[in-house]
Amino acid sequence: MAFKTVLNKLIVEPVEAETKTASGIIIPDSAQEKPQKGIVIAAGNGKADEPMEVKIGDTVLYSKYAGSEVNIENKKYLIMSQADILVIL
Repeated sequence: MAFKTVLNKLIVEPVEAETKTASGIIIPDSAQEKPQKGIVIAAGNGKADEPMEVKIGDTVLYSKYAGSEVNIENKKYLIMSQADILVIL
């Protein structure tokens, strides 16, 4: 499905949180942190005073409570502003 966003908005597909530690301990759902990493699947053109620096396919880290969660065809996505992006990996 193709998505189109406006201005400085992004659609990010969150990367699933780790369910197991490096040493093999399984983390229960109630103790898992909200993911802060995702892949950009749609990006707007930016604003006149704020050009878009993030592009489709970038892996990004975003602030913990950034964006609005939406479910489209049983997949979770976040719609957020470019200002919510902390780092492009």
